[in-house]
Amino acid sequence: MPGEHFDTIVIGSGFGGSVMACRFAEAGQTVCVLERGKAYAPGSFPRSPYEMKQNFWDPSQGLHGMYNVWSFRNLGAVVSSGLGGGSLIYANVLIRKDERWFVTEQPGRPGYEAWPITRKDLDPHYANVESVLAPQRYPANHSPYGQTPKLLAMKAAAAALSAQATPGEIEFLLPNLAVTFGNPGQTPVPGEPIREEFSNLHGRTRDTCRLCGECDIGCNYGSKNTLDYNYLTRAKRAHADIRTRCEVRSFRPRATDKGYEVSYVDHTEELVDTKTLPLQTLTCGKLVLAAGALGSTFLLLKNQAQFPNVSSRLGHAINGNGDILGLLLHSYDHATGKGRVMEPSQGPVITSAIRFADQLDGVGASGRGFYIEDAGYPQFVNWLAQSADIAGTAARFTSFLWAWIRMHTIANPTSDLGHALSGLVGSGSFTRSALPLLGMGRDVPAGVASLNERGQLALDWSIAPSEAYFNRVRAAMSAMADALEASYEDDPLWALSREITVHPLGGCPMGLDREQGVVNSYGEVFGYPGFYIADGSVLPGPVGPNPSLTIAACADRFAQNAIEH
Repeated sequence: MPGEHFDTIVIGSGFGGSVMACRFAEAGQTVCVLERGKAYAPGSFPRSPYEMKQNFWDPSQGLHGMYNVWSFRNLGAVVSSGLGGGSLIYANVLIRKDERWFVTEQPGRPGYEAWPITRKDLDPHYANVESVLAPQRYPANHSPYGQTPKLLAMKAAAAALSAQATPGEIEFLLPNLAVTFGNPGQTPVPGEPIREEFSNLHGRTRDTCRLCGECDIGCNYGSKNTLDYNYLTRAKRAHADIRTRCEVRSFRPRATDKGYEVSYVDHTEELVDTKTLPLQTLTCGKLVLAAGALGSTFLLLKNQAQFPNVSSRLGHAINGNGDILGLLLHSYDHATGKGRVMEPSQGPVITSAIRFADQLDGVGASGRGFYIEDAGYPQFVNWLAQSADIAGTAARFTSFLWAWIRMHTIANPTSDLGHALSGLVGSGSFTRSALPLLGMGRDVPAGVASLNERGQLALDWSIAPSEAYFNRVRAAMSAMADALEASYEDDPLWALSREITVHPLGGCPMGLDREQGVVNSYGEVFGYPGFYIADGSVLPGPVGPNPSLTIAACADRFAQNAIEH
């Protein structure tokens, strides 16, 4: 039987759900946020091998962690489970979608892209979101930030490529990052306490960025301006009821009145037999589905019988925002005669970006546009990578063992194992001269999601429609490798015609009408008043740059329209 009633129920707490929850709560509405994952206060993100082993999301296997990994035939996706959604594991980049990339292609072919909104429509909402997330650019004019090796490498590569390109075709930029490097009005300093206007919902002190490269595995210092520190904190201060460990299973229009019913299970006790968990039901006047592109698409497909008039575009326009990973190895610097130092684990995960123009930009470029960003990683990954050199490790261990034996057999009182221990570690040159690159841009949104015979999400997606785009990104990464005197390696999955994305989009695309989209330009599902979808699933095509800011700006626009009308 239905229990409590709210003006609005929000399913999910990522970039769409948190914005909608905050806007509605601050407008005086009663709001309930249902988040399946845990809350993560500073210091609570897993780090040990045992903790990381448990840090995946699959409740039926006793896993209630942060990473939800979807795997389909040709595409994999990594998304987040936790209070704050994808903001917990994203790389902080906030870039507005390029004005000319809001394309309006004619319907009728697989993968067509038609945006019912423009950059002008979103600009005030971009500004609203930026004022809350308080981004800062990487402070390259200050020490120690300006000497970050991977930042210098990106600058050098961009300069070399720009010298051979048409003006405006290649642009180096320091994007806005949702990271606090320094308190307002003060010189940035790593590890300083962050001054906040009011206490965050965790009630914990945060520190400025320590340049540890751990952004994508959860920032234990609170340096990232994740959604729990701003939008969700504000929503809670406005009396929103925020419930974690609550996984929504079903929702439907109310039979006797306007509004909707939502049924969920509570994972607090972490039972493995999730089928025995009792359903709890709430009712609401407005329902906001914001479980992420794959999560929302799956939930709406699963509950489609309750929404028989939903658009046939449900499940369409799936894409990975053009995500592709590359790796630069063994970089060299002829000027010094030594390996070029790139140190990918120093700094936040991403410090900078290189924008490669689209043919739509009118600067002589051919093909679809994209961005390439430095993709750092935590320091412990360096140890894993260096240890992978088994032959070298064996030789170093043999040398160390021989030094130890000599010390004990000769009994030289001046014997010192410091040099031998240093040799055991190795030169570290392999990891110091490597740099992962993350490409993203305008791939073709031709994927189609459906449910298979077991009721699981299935995806018909392949590289083929976007092969020309992916090859252009790979060629640019290879050119960057040449500029940095490095070797270029594709993502190993490329040889298998597979890709993995951290930016899945589409599935419930917006459109001008029910024939073109599942939702209108204000996020409301066609034919179901008061039912909104607000996450990456509503984007009818790739954003190009990192999509988080555009998702949040769309949600701000949806909420404002709903409040005003």
